Amino acid sequence: MADPSSYRPKPGQIPDSPGVYKFRDEHRRVIYVGKAKSLRPRLSSYFQDLANLHPRTRTMVTTAASVEWTVVSTEVEALQLEYSWIKEFDPRFNVKYRDDKSYPSLAVTLNEEFPRVQVMRGPKKKGVRYFGPYGHAWAIRETVDLMLRVFPVRTCSAGVFKNAARTGRPCLLGYIGKCSAPCVGRVTPGEHRELAEEFCDFMAGRTGQYLKRIEQQMHEAAEDMEYERAARLRDDIGALRRALEKNTVVFNDATDADLIALAEDELEAAVQIFHVRGGRVRGQRGWVTDKVEAVDTAGLVEHALQQLYGEEQGDAVPKEVLVPAMPEDAPAVSQWLAERRGANVSLRIPQRGDKKDLMATVQRNAQQALVLHKTKRASDLTTRSRALEEIAEALGLDSAPLRIECFDISHLQGDDVVASMVVFEDGLPRKSEYRRFQIKTFEGQDDVRSMHEVLTRRFRRYLQEKERTGEWIQENGATEVSAEPDPNGEDDGRPKRFAYPPQLVVVDGGQPQVAAAQRALDELGIDDIAVCGLAKRLEEVWVPGEDDPVVLPRTSEGLYLLQRVRDTAHDFAIRYQRTKRAKRFRAGPLDEVPGLGETRKHALIKHFGSVKKLRSATIDQICEVPGIGRKTAETVAGFLAQAAPAAPAVNTATGEIIEYDEDTANAAEAAAVSPAVSPSDRGQQE
Repeated sequence: MADPSSYRPKPGQIPDSPGVYKFRDEHRRVIYVGKAKSLRPRLSSYFQDLANLHPRTRTMVTTAASVEWTVVSTEVEALQLEYSWIKEFDPRFNVKYRDDKSYPSLAVTLNEEFPRVQVMRGPKKKGVRYFGPYGHAWAIRETVDLMLRVFPVRTCSAGVFKNAARTGRPCLLGYIGKCSAPCVGRVTPGEHRELAEEFCDFMAGRTGQYLKRIEQQMHEAAEDMEYERAARLRDDIGALRRALEKNTVVFNDATDADLIALAEDELEAAVQIFHVRGGRVRGQRGWVTDKVEAVDTAGLVEHALQQLYGEEQGDAVPKEVLVPAMPEDAPAVSQWLAERRGANVSLRIPQRGDKKDLMATVQRNAQQALVLHKTKRASDLTTRSRALEEIAEALGLDSAPLRIECFDISHLQGDDVVASMVVFEDGLPRKSEYRRFQIKTFEGQDDVRSMHEVLTRRFRRYLQEKERTGEWIQENGATEVSAEPDPNGEDDGRPKRFAYPPQLVVVDGGQPQVAAAQRALDELGIDDIAVCGLAKRLEEVWVPGEDDPVVLPRTSEGLYLLQRVRDTAHDFAIRYQRTKRAKRFRAGPLDEVPGLGETRKHALIKHFGSVKKLRSATIDQICEVPGIGRKTAETVAGFLAQAAPAAPAVNTATGEIIEYDEDTANAAEAAAVSPAVSPSDRGQQE
């Protein structure tokens, strides 16, 4: 535990102006980010008697080893910089709201030639119009299905669209009138885009004009005795009204507002947001967070606003934001919201009427979300704690292993040998710190030697990070940290790739793999990290230097956690190994051309159509490809001339020579390979 007085700034050193400050720990990680109207009194408040500090603040200042600050000109700039740093550094002592699930939104891809209506999750993309979020994807699909009668916008994937264009036959929706079939030219790109924009206007709340227009068209058709058309328009009106009924009317004045409510206790807080557009509730979402810093309701509201609107622009920020308590610096927050919207934003607490009643409903939702979260977490947290305690007891550790790293080796009969490293913190996977390795020092199948190499590389990097940040161990065992920042600017507080050591290393295997892992640590002089292995055959736990395994009961939560860690590492390694194999199968002649990246390689193939045609092209013809200069063209032509094309195949039954197409063969081989690593589980390669 550090003494805050050891890094307290000297008197008069802190400026009396707005700014943002960062506390760092002994590893130079940023652990807390804050802002202040005046830095001097705010920072001075952290260095008073520890007994007078809030327990969470006391923990933070005793964990920190240094503090630094950045002066800004306005409080709005401080608000923006604070949000940027929290997002960049992910400080452990800052309140961070995290979705308990990924909420789906209705998206219209206006950035495409033929806009598509679809359900989307995850981060928002430029050029895509979003509506929602919604609680369930089926609610979006029901609404879209009703509206396609009136706005027959494309909903198919790119593959289905291209196939329909190639065959000249639309999909089923095109035949039943729920798609205008731009794939086969029934409407022009401009007409289809107009349909998509009308769909967006209707979803945005401008519903009255469309209903009136369709009603007028229905009456005109009836007067002209076009009864079938009039009936179809009548059904369209019914479909639109049923779609509107799915969104409850809460305000009669077409209000655009977001209502934010909080439920909190001493340890946690839940936030609920209702998105109201055109007087109707268009979406709902919620977060739950640990109160890791000493923060009141106003502070929680400010953090929620930063998380909610930090990445938004334009109409995504509503005209009105209703909150349960005003942030400490409400004018600065209002100005920040107005800058993001490009127009004035009203930030206030509802006092009476329908808005106050709806805020009470949002508050009840927040309270129920907090109760449900605590019910789930109580069981889950108890189970994880018991599992970690059982592991510590079985392996004879001094304390529960809060950070566990597991390593596994994967290959296919000695080819494409790779390794994986997965990280579990507090019994939960931390996917951002998963890592992948290629075996470099030898070829062939040797799991023990591979394990030794991977552990050596991982913990050598840990020692290098330790040395680079200025941390060293004195003879008396005390840890010191250099107070000077890295002159190269590398000590920026971001999570480093191998900077943090685990309390326990788990390897997938038995005695040989465990011995190799322990030998790697011994050779590096690391003696404060425990090692164990989990063998698949009997699920035995092996520890270094022991002839007999540690046998945990089959009902043990500790064994279950070790199995989960081991299986996660195994799956991650297999996916990486398959990815490498697929990449090797997809490799073509252009992959070997020095200095030719993916972008220019794709441009060459797109221009010529195949490697065969590229091989027969002249240098001047290659230079016609955008981004390809004469020097690059000469390199490509020379390399392809030296690389002999594959020999033609022969049909042994007929004697016929079958012409070999390199691109077709590569594509066919790649199609036979398992899919690559999913985005959610992709780690970083070392």
